[in-house]
Amino acid sequence: MKIKVYVPSDTTARSLGADKVAAEIQLQAARKGVEVTVIRTCTRGLYWLEPLIEVDTDKGRIAYGPVEQSQVQSLFDADFLSGGDHPLGLGMTEQIPQLANQQRRMFSRLGVTDPISLEDYRAHGGVAGMQKALELTSQQIVDEVKASGLRGRGGAGFPTGIKWQTVLDCDDDEKYIVCNADEGDSGTFADRLVMEGDPFALIEGMAIAGLAVGAEQGYIYLRCEYPLAEKILNKAIAIAYREKLLGDDLLGSGKRFHLEVRLAAGAYICGEETSLLESLEGKRGLVRAKPPLPAIEGLFGQPTVVNNVLSLTAVVDILANGGEAYQALGMERSRGTMPFQLAGNIKCGGLVEVPFGVTLRELLYDYGGGSASGRPIKAVQVGGPLGAYLGDSQFDTPMDYEAFAAIGAVLGHGGIVVFDDTVNMAEQARFAMEFCAEESCGKCTPCRIGSTRGVEVIDKVIAGTEREKNLTLLADLCDTMEVASLCALGGMTPFPVRSAVQKFPEDFVAEVK
Repeated sequence: MKIKVYVPSDTTARSLGADKVAAEIQLQAARKGVEVTVIRTCTRGLYWLEPLIEVDTDKGRIAYGPVEQSQVQSLFDADFLSGGDHPLGLGMTEQIPQLANQQRRMFSRLGVTDPISLEDYRAHGGVAGMQKALELTSQQIVDEVKASGLRGRGGAGFPTGIKWQTVLDCDDDEKYIVCNADEGDSGTFADRLVMEGDPFALIEGMAIAGLAVGAEQGYIYLRCEYPLAEKILNKAIAIAYREKLLGDDLLGSGKRFHLEVRLAAGAYICGEETSLLESLEGKRGLVRAKPPLPAIEGLFGQPTVVNNVLSLTAVVDILANGGEAYQALGMERSRGTMPFQLAGNIKCGGLVEVPFGVTLRELLYDYGGGSASGRPIKAVQVGGPLGAYLGDSQFDTPMDYEAFAAIGAVLGHGGIVVFDDTVNMAEQARFAMEFCAEESCGKCTPCRIGSTRGVEVIDKVIAGTEREKNLTLLADLCDTMEVASLCALGGMTPFPVRSAVQKFPEDFVAEVK
């Protein structure tokens, strides 16, 4: 009987040498005459341990990491195929504290299954959601999603069931499901992990959405910087067509849903839903004024569900296990689990999926282990480049949409970027304005011109030129951008700028000296 060894094959693990480690395992096994099957999985999301390899034993999977190619021979010498002791040994994978303390729902198969094996997917609970959906009416599917309390994981947090109900209630013959996979926020990688590690979950979620609202065509608008995700998604889609998870006869039900991947234009603004739709129609990615909402007049002027990868993936679990089970997790109006992504200056970076309500401090220290530099954590930006900077006094805020809104912050896509005490927050404020100036679609004046003027004003503050006068001007400019911009790019850029000025004023003064 061949011994199974699992080696991740996602973008991050490969960049850290996983391919060389996998090849070396095959080479050493051949030299020693040992029969080994190397199965390429995805990362478990424990990035500081990558490449993390696992061995299937009678007790379960035993982990070793981070493994370099040059260390593989010593692993064989230590009889790691039987779970032997080695300095890189981590024990049972599922008992690694940062993994054991999570409650994975959307990412329950991450790193466990072969991403493009439908048999593996089915064996670990896949397809149950679609089977359940096919037994229900469209309204019953939507009601199940409403009961779950699921809110869009892309940033705005709009209730998914309400959006689906709006599209279902439209009488149009043509409707669409669009997946926003243009993951562009700083420090975020959860969408990519779904697409590289569990692509059938996204495919199933989109098909369920189609059944719910009466749409027969879906598009995945994929970030063009994700070539491996494109390759894996297209392989999985081909298999899904062959096995009737997609096509004209879903699981023999006679119902239809078709799906294509379309590469994004490489612009941050195309992550905004109306700009995304323009780009998907082959036009320049300009923001559309709302109303009409995309749910009523979306892609090609037809009713359209626009959800991100995580929202659609969560639907699979909701249909398979029931909306009430999902609703039981979380706090207040933030229900279910959220995959938080720890990045930046953090010792144990990676994915942490837990129910809403965990505090930022718990994520930073219990899961993240503090800063990678060992220095005090000074600031944390949550929710991408438009999120506010938070200081230590706010680290006990629960991760909840309303709790964050109350302190002028956003959860966004769950990305958390950490900075130690060497960061200069005046420079970070300038970066926020510069980012907006670079990424603005240019359609509205407050965003296009305001961000450019914002960079100039911050430069004057940093240079010590009429500091108080220019700080007042910067505050007025932020107010104008927030209330008058056409979309969130211009409207939210003031969040990081204001928070840097208000919470870290010493950095703006220090530059004057």
